[in-house]
Amino acid sequence: MQQSKSLALLFLLGAFVAGAAVGVAGDRVLEHNRPRPTGRRAGLDRMARELNLTPTQKASFDSILEKRQTQLRQLYAPVRPQIDSLDVLGKIIRDSTHAQLRRVLTPEQQVKFDRMHAEAQKRGADARRRFDRGPGPDSESRRR
Repeated sequence: MQQSKSLALLFLLGAFVAGAAVGVAGDRVLEHNRPRPTGRRAGLDRMARELNLTPTQKASFDSILEKRQTQLRQLYAPVRPQIDSLDVLGKIIRDSTHAQLRRVLTPEQQVKFDRMHAEAQKRGADARRRFDRGPGPDSESRRR
């Protein structure tokens, strides 16, 4: 019984990951010409502009968000090995989904789709590296 629950959970997680991959690919297809800044810094800069934050407020936002990042890393540390093993299974599902989607496309579309897929994978890897690395040495220079 426990094994079937685990398999069901893995299937649901895989479906979620595959759905996210398809969603990212679809978003790229629909809005690939729209330039947009990326990363937490870009979001914070946009928020600071829209809220018209003072330098002191912006520094407070940075500090609070860095503390949150540290807390989240500590929260996930005990389950990180399980997450990593699920990432492997998710990659298998993503790769299979990608291959199935490619078969629907023309050769020209496949080239574009592969490029969009690679970009999405790079963004995901960059985001995971930033999360794992934490605020980093450049966070102080960003506040200035």
